[in-house]
Amino acid sequence: MAHPPALAGLLKQLARLPGVGPRSAQRVALALLAAPQKMAELASSLQHAQADLGSCATCGNIAARTEAEACVCEICADPRRDPYVLCVVESVADIWALEKGGHFKGRYHVLGGVVSALQGVGPDDLSLGLLEHRLRTATPEFAEIILALGASLEGQTTSHLVASLVQRAAPNALLSTLAKGMPVGASVDYLDEGTLGLALTYRQRL
Repeated sequence: MAHPPALAGLLKQLARLPGVGPRSAQRVALALLAAPQKMAELASSLQHAQADLGSCATCGNIAARTEAEACVCEICADPRRDPYVLCVVESVADIWALEKGGHFKGRYHVLGGVVSALQGVGPDDLSLGLLEHRLRTATPEFAEIILALGASLEGQTTSHLVASLVQRAAPNALLSTLAKGMPVGASVDYLDEGTLGLALTYRQRL
Protein backbone atom coordinates (compact mmCIF):
# COMPACT_ATOMS: atom_id res chain seq x y z
CA MET A 1 0.00 0.00 0.00
CA ALA A 2 1.38 3.41 -0.98
CA HIS A 3 1.48 6.08 1.72
CA PRO A 4 1.78 9.87 1.37
CA PRO A 5 5.46 10.88 1.51
CA ALA A 6 5.11 12.49 4.95
CA LEU A 7 3.53 9.35 6.42
CA ALA A 8 6.05 7.09 4.73
CA GLY A 9 8.86 9.15 6.21
CA LEU A 10 7.32 8.99 9.69
CA LEU A 11 6.91 5.21 9.48
CA LYS A 12 10.49 4.83 8.30
CA GLN A 13 11.90 6.84 11.18
CA LEU A 14 9.75 5.11 13.81
CA ALA A 15 10.74 1.66 12.50
CA ARG A 16 14.40 2.55 13.02
CA LEU A 17 13.91 2.85 16.78
CA PRO A 18 15.15 -0.10 18.90
CA GLY A 19 12.41 -2.64 19.53
CA VAL A 20 10.02 -1.02 17.05
CA GLY A 21 9.25 -3.01 13.92
CA PRO A 22 7.08 -2.04 10.93
CA ARG A 23 3.81 -3.04 12.62
CA SER A 24 4.63 -1.22 15.85
CA ALA A 25 5.64 1.81 13.80
CA GLN A 26 2.24 1.79 12.13
CA ARG A 27 0.42 1.65 15.47
CA VAL A 28 2.48 4.50 16.91
CA ALA A 29 2.03 6.62 13.79
CA LEU A 30 -1.74 6.11 13.76
CA ALA A 31 -1.96 6.98 17.48
CA LEU A 32 0.00 10.18 16.95
CA LEU A 33 -2.00 11.20 13.89
CA ALA A 34 -5.21 10.64 15.81
CA ALA A 35 -4.02 13.01 18.56
CA PRO A 36 -2.28 16.05 17.00
CA GLN A 37 -1.67 17.57 20.44
CA LYS A 38 0.35 14.51 21.52
CA MET A 39 2.38 14.70 18.31
CA ALA A 40 3.14 18.38 18.98
CA GLU A 41 4.17 17.60 22.56
CA LEU A 42 6.40 14.75 21.38
CA ALA A 43 8.04 16.97 18.77
CA SER A 44 8.65 19.65 21.40
CA SER A 45 10.15 17.12 23.83
CA LEU A 46 12.49 15.79 21.14
CA GLN A 47 13.68 19.30 20.31
CA HIS A 48 14.32 20.10 23.97
CA ALA A 49 16.15 16.81 24.48
CA GLN A 50 18.40 17.49 21.51
CA ALA A 51 19.16 21.01 22.71
CA ASP A 52 19.41 20.44 26.47
CA LEU A 53 20.98 16.98 26.87
CA GLY A 54 24.51 15.74 26.29
CA SER A 55 26.97 13.13 27.53
CA CYS A 56 28.71 13.46 30.89
CA ALA A 57 32.36 14.29 30.24
CA THR A 58 33.37 12.15 33.21
CA CYS A 59 31.42 8.91 32.86
CA GLY A 60 29.38 9.04 29.63
CA ASN A 61 25.96 9.11 31.31
CA ILE A 62 23.25 11.43 30.00
CA ALA A 63 23.63 14.90 31.48
CA ALA A 64 21.96 18.28 31.23
CA ARG A 65 23.85 20.87 29.22
CA THR A 66 24.96 23.91 31.22
CA GLU A 67 26.95 27.05 30.55
CA ALA A 68 30.05 25.14 31.63
CA GLU A 69 32.26 23.70 28.89
CA ALA A 70 31.72 20.07 29.97
CA CYS A 71 28.49 18.34 30.98
CA VAL A 72 28.48 16.55 34.34
CA CYS A 73 25.69 14.14 35.25
CA GLU A 74 23.87 14.12 38.59
CA ILE A 75 25.61 10.94 39.73
CA CYS A 76 29.13 12.30 39.15
CA ALA A 77 28.16 15.58 40.81
CA ASP A 78 26.64 13.90 43.86
CA PRO A 79 29.09 14.13 46.82
CA ARG A 80 27.20 11.36 48.61
CA ARG A 81 28.30 8.74 46.06
CA ASP A 82 31.17 6.46 47.07
CA PRO A 83 34.28 7.82 45.26
CA TYR A 84 36.23 4.60 45.83
CA VAL A 85 34.05 2.23 43.79
CA LEU A 86 33.62 2.36 40.01
CA CYS A 87 31.13 0.23 38.06
CA VAL A 88 31.92 -0.24 34.35
CA VAL A 89 28.80 -0.76 32.19
CA GLU A 90 28.02 -1.12 28.51
CA SER A 91 25.35 1.57 28.16
CA VAL A 92 23.34 4.24 29.95
CA ALA A 93 20.43 1.77 30.09
CA ASP A 94 22.57 -0.37 32.42
CA ILE A 95 22.99 2.59 34.78
CA TRP A 96 19.23 3.05 34.86
CA ALA A 97 18.74 -0.65 35.66
CA LEU A 98 21.29 -0.59 38.50
CA GLU A 99 19.97 2.67 39.92
CA LYS A 100 16.40 1.34 39.95
CA GLY A 101 17.36 -1.19 42.61
CA GLY A 102 19.11 1.44 44.72
CA HIS A 103 21.78 -1.00 45.90
CA PHE A 104 24.83 0.55 44.26
CA LYS A 105 26.16 3.82 45.68
CA GLY A 106 29.41 4.25 43.76
CA ARG A 107 30.31 5.83 40.42
CA TYR A 108 29.89 4.60 36.85
CA HIS A 109 31.76 4.47 33.57
CA VAL A 110 29.87 3.88 30.31
CA LEU A 111 31.86 2.07 27.61
CA GLY A 112 29.34 2.85 24.88
CA GLY A 113 29.06 -0.76 23.71
CA VAL A 114 30.99 -4.02 23.65
CA VAL A 115 33.56 -5.38 21.23
CA SER A 116 31.77 -7.16 18.38
CA ALA A 117 33.44 -8.34 15.18
CA LEU A 118 30.04 -8.96 13.55
CA GLN A 119 28.91 -5.37 14.16
CA GLY A 120 32.30 -3.87 13.39
CA VAL A 121 32.86 -2.58 16.93
CA GLY A 122 36.48 -2.65 18.06
CA PRO A 123 38.29 -1.48 21.20
CA ASP A 124 38.91 1.95 19.65
CA ASP A 125 35.14 2.46 19.35
CA LEU A 126 34.70 2.23 23.14
CA SER A 127 35.60 4.79 25.80
CA LEU A 128 38.56 2.74 27.03
CA GLY A 129 40.94 5.66 26.70
CA LEU A 130 38.76 7.82 28.95
CA LEU A 131 38.48 4.95 31.44
CA GLU A 132 42.27 4.56 31.59
CA HIS A 133 42.63 8.31 32.14
CA ARG A 134 40.10 8.19 34.98
CA LEU A 135 41.88 5.30 36.65
CA ARG A 136 45.31 6.91 36.43
CA THR A 137 44.22 10.36 37.62
CA ALA A 138 41.48 9.49 40.14
CA THR A 139 41.75 11.34 43.46
CA PRO A 140 41.13 9.46 45.68
CA GLU A 141 42.18 6.29 43.89
CA PHE A 142 39.49 3.71 43.17
CA ALA A 143 39.59 0.81 45.62
CA GLU A 144 37.32 -1.46 43.56
CA ILE A 145 36.40 -1.72 39.88
CA ILE A 146 33.21 -3.70 39.17
CA LEU A 147 32.74 -5.11 35.66
CA ALA A 148 28.98 -5.11 35.06
CA LEU A 149 29.00 -6.36 31.48
CA GLY A 150 26.81 -9.02 29.89
CA ALA A 151 27.49 -12.74 29.94
CA SER A 152 27.54 -12.95 26.14
CA LEU A 153 30.72 -13.77 24.23
CA GLU A 154 31.07 -10.10 23.31
CA GLY A 155 30.54 -9.03 26.91
CA GLN A 156 33.12 -11.50 28.19
CA THR A 157 35.65 -10.44 25.54
CA THR A 158 35.17 -6.82 26.54
CA SER A 159 35.49 -7.74 30.22
CA HIS A 160 38.91 -9.27 29.53
CA LEU A 161 40.02 -6.08 27.75
CA VAL A 162 38.83 -3.89 30.62
CA ALA A 163 40.42 -6.21 33.19
CA SER A 164 43.79 -5.91 31.45
CA LEU A 165 43.41 -2.14 31.34
CA VAL A 166 42.56 -1.98 35.06
CA GLN A 167 45.57 -4.11 35.96
CA ARG A 168 47.82 -1.66 34.11
CA ALA A 169 46.23 1.63 35.16
CA ALA A 170 45.06 0.80 38.70
CA PRO A 171 47.02 -2.27 39.88
CA ASN A 172 46.06 -1.73 43.51
CA ALA A 173 42.30 -1.77 42.87
CA LEU A 174 40.19 -4.83 43.58
CA LEU A 175 38.72 -6.13 40.33
CA SER A 176 35.31 -7.83 40.58
CA THR A 177 32.39 -8.82 38.37
CA LEU A 178 28.68 -9.35 38.87
CA ALA A 179 27.63 -12.77 40.14
CA LYS A 180 26.25 -15.01 37.42
CA GLY A 181 23.85 -17.89 37.68
CA MET A 182 20.33 -18.67 38.84
CA PRO A 183 17.99 -15.65 38.93
CA VAL A 184 15.73 -14.99 41.91
CA GLY A 185 12.39 -16.79 41.58
CA ALA A 186 13.51 -19.09 38.76
CA SER A 187 13.02 -22.86 38.62
CA VAL A 188 15.94 -25.09 37.73
CA ASP A 189 14.08 -26.91 34.96
CA TYR A 190 13.37 -23.62 33.15
CA LEU A 191 17.01 -22.48 32.99
CA ASP A 192 19.19 -22.93 29.91
CA GLU A 193 22.38 -24.97 30.05
CA GLY A 194 24.65 -21.92 30.08
CA THR A 195 22.89 -20.32 33.05
CA LEU A 196 22.88 -23.60 34.98
CA GLY A 197 26.57 -24.05 34.27
CA LEU A 198 27.36 -20.60 35.63
CA ALA A 199 25.15 -21.20 38.67
CA LEU A 200 27.10 -24.36 39.47
CA THR A 201 30.48 -22.73 38.83
CA TYR A 202 29.71 -19.77 41.11
CA ARG A 203 27.81 -21.74 43.76
CA GLN A 204 28.08 -20.43 47.33
CA ARG A 205 28.68 -22.18 50.61
CA LEU A 206 25.65 -22.18 52.96
